Amino acid sequence: MALGFLDRDHTIAPPGFNRWLIPPAALAVHLCIGQAYATSVYKASLVEHFDSSLTAIGVIFSIAIVMLGLSAAVFGTWVDSGGPRRAMFTAACCWATGFLVGALGISTDQLWLVYLGYGVIGGIGLGIGYISPVSTLIKWFPDRPGLATGMAIMGFGGGAMIASPLSSKLLSVYDDAYDAATGIASGSAVSQLFVTLAVGYFVVMMFGAFLVRVPSDGWKPHGWDGSKVKQRSMITRENVSANNAIRTPQFWLLWVVLFCNVTAGIGILEQAAPMIQDFFRDGADSSVAAASAAGFVGLLSLCNMGGRFLWSSTSDVIGRKPIYMVYLGLGIVLYVTLALGGSSSVVLFAFLAGVIISFYGGGFSTVPAYLRDLFGTYQVGAIHGRLLTAWAAAGVAGPLIINGFLDARGEPGALVADDYRPALLTMVAILVVGFVANLLIRPVADRFHEPEGSETALTADQVEADAAYDVPARRTPLLAVAWLVVGIPLAYGVYETVVKAADLFS
Repeated sequence: MALGFLDRDHTIAPPGFNRWLIPPAALAVHLCIGQAYATSVYKASLVEHFDSSLTAIGVIFSIAIVMLGLSAAVFGTWVDSGGPRRAMFTAACCWATGFLVGALGISTDQLWLVYLGYGVIGGIGLGIGYISPVSTLIKWFPDRPGLATGMAIMGFGGGAMIASPLSSKLLSVYDDAYDAATGIASGSAVSQLFVTLAVGYFVVMMFGAFLVRVPSDGWKPHGWDGSKVKQRSMITRENVSANNAIRTPQFWLLWVVLFCNVTAGIGILEQAAPMIQDFFRDGADSSVAAASAAGFVGLLSLCNMGGRFLWSSTSDVIGRKPIYMVYLGLGIVLYVTLALGGSSSVVLFAFLAGVIISFYGGGFSTVPAYLRDLFGTYQVGAIHGRLLTAWAAAGVAGPLIINGFLDARGEPGALVADDYRPALLTMVAILVVGFVANLLIRPVADRFHEPEGSETALTADQVEADAAYDVPARRTPLLAVAWLVVGIPLAYGVYETVVKAADLFS
């Protein structure tokens, strides 16, 4: 078969393969699909080009996020069975095609083609690309699953930091009349931007797809003995299939936990720039300028990305259930403080919001390791895909809650801190629900475990054969190249974001 090289059997790593090649392979995908959080760069341009409303253009992003959740749930088992290379390849094709179809829609003034391209086709690429490296990373890092998934999923938070300044620069190249202050570019410039992003993202995602490998059955890190590791009651040695997982109360409790954590985070992200201006508004004027508000958005991007790595890594030390108690319990305290005292100081407001958003990001990156603890590694990618429907639901519920309260309080540009308090205290109630759901999570009952001797169990011959894989990893020039490919763009995004965030405190 022409595409047989994409199959899982053709991606088994040889002895001595360096597992530290897998995080940059995953980052190559996540840094690209993380562009979804940077759609605001050209949103105003599309409103003017199509002579449409913000709501109609905002539907593009909403469709993409809904398709992310649905495709992750539908294709999760296929991703696990077919292996990460086939999934990453498919994600790259869908993501790039989504941009190209969207570019066609812009150039021909057909908004429905943008919905179909970026929203539907691109959204499918988002879902498959998001979950494709998860189970592979967990299998390569059984000793540090939180660290591994945190490194990859932080890329989704960091992707916007790269795409936002890069897109602005490209729009200025494609349109001499582009005004960065208003964010208005011609439709032709946005169409060219979409084509450029399609080509660039396709190349980088393909690099990740061809770099990725899966470990041989029974592989373990050199010198690491899982049987000697101190066992925790919440970490199982058994495996649960995706079909059985959704029959357990643990899955649905964790669904509620993720839904609540994401809904609360979106409560700030969705209104970040106007929110900080309104909190420090005196009449028609705000002490926080528009440029400083943009810096606040940049600061939240850094916190979102950093939290995905920091808190997920911390969960390897203190455990997944305790870290979610921090996300939700401390989040309650932070939200109450923000609602009641956030208007007293810009620094305090920025600090509280930044920590809340770091918990939002940490919740995303910790949940795959939480699933691995509860359900094993057998079909963790498929289970993760189904759990992400909580993200899709929160993506709808969060903005509806916040905007519903604000619409009832007044017009944009005339709101003050008091107008936000009912919405913020509602988020506190949501976090309380998530905190209780997390407390109720217990180990999965034995009846849901895969039986002994199933395809998840290793035979004696496999164990003996795989002993050859317990060898030190080789360091090759490819390792340095792989990290440079993802590290340079990430460093560029961080630099641009820090410069912008500095305006908040200048």
